[in-house]
Amino acid sequence: MKKFLLTIAAALLSAVAVFAQDMSAATDTYNNGAAALSMGDNDGALAYFNEALKLAEACGEEGAELVSNCKDIIPKIVLTQGKDFIKANNFDAALSKLAEAVDVAEKYAAVDVVDEVAELVPQIKMQKAGALLNAKDYAGAAAAYEEVVAADPTNATAALRLGMAYGAVGNVEKAEAAYLVAAANGQEKAANKQLSSLFVKQASTALRAKKYQDAFDAATKSVEFGETANAVKIAGTAASQLGKSEEAIEFLSKYLELSPNAKDAAQMAYTIAATAQKIGKNDVAKEFYQKVAADPQFGAAAKAQIAVLK
Repeated sequence: MKKFLLTIAAALLSAVAVFAQDMSAATDTYNNGAAALSMGDNDGALAYFNEALKLAEACGEEGAELVSNCKDIIPKIVLTQGKDFIKANNFDAALSKLAEAVDVAEKYAAVDVVDEVAELVPQIKMQKAGALLNAKDYAGAAAAYEEVVAADPTNATAALRLGMAYGAVGNVEKAEAAYLVAAANGQEKAANKQLSSLFVKQASTALRAKKYQDAFDAATKSVEFGETANAVKIAGTAASQLGKSEEAIEFLSKYLELSPNAKDAAQMAYTIAATAQKIGKNDVAKEFYQKVAADPQFGAAAKAQIAVLK
C-alpha cells in the first residue's frame, strides 16, 4: 500500500513538473512575442503570441491571464499589419488584412478593433479609388467608386468622382446619374459644373461630326446645368444649321453677352443680324448690323444691309 501511495505521489509530482514546464514555455513564448513586437517585427510577434495562446490554453486556469493577454494583443497586431499595407498604398492587401483582423477580433471579442476597422475600410476604399483616378485608370476608378457609393449612397464626394471616372470613359449616362447623386447630397455646385462640362464636350463632338440635332440637344442640356459661352455658342450654331432661327438668335446673343470680346464676336453678330433679317425681325437685324458696321471684314456688308432695312 505504501509503495502504491508513493507511486501516486511520484505521478502527481511529475504532472506538476510537466505543467510547470508548459506554463514556463507559454510565458517564454509570450515574452519572445513582446520582444519581437518592440522591434517592429509584427509577423514574428504574431507567430509567438499565437503559439503562446495555445500553450497557455493547455494550462487551464493557471494560464487564464496569459490567454486573456494574447487574445487582447493578437487582433491589434493583425490590425497594425493592415495599417502597414495602407501606408504602402497596397489597398487590396490592406482590405484583406483588415477583414482578417475583424475575424480574429470577433473570435476574441475585441470590439475596439472591430470598430476601428469599420471606420478604416471606407477611407481605404476612397484612397484606392482616388489613386486609380489619379493614375487615369478610369474604368478601375469607376468600379472602386461604385463600391464606395453602394456602401454609402450619401457620399457626395465619391459620387462626384464616380461621375468624373465615367465621363472620362465616355459613359455619359452613368456619369450624369452619378453627378445627380452628388448634387442631391450637398455637392450641387460642383456636380452642375461637371454636368455642364460633360454635355458641352458631347455637343462639341456632335457639332464637329455635323450632327446638328445631337449638338443642339447636348448643348442646351449643358446650359441647363450651367450657362457657359461655349455651350450657348454651340447651341446657337447648331440651331442655325437646323433652321431654328429664333433659337439661333437667342443663343448667339447670349454668347456675345458672355464673351463680348471673343475673336469671332463680329462674325456671330453678323450671323444674328442676317438670321433676324431673314425672319423679319428688322429691329434686331439693324441692331446687330450696327455692331459690326466698323468691322473691316463685315462692315461693308452690314452697312449695305442697314441701307436696305431703312
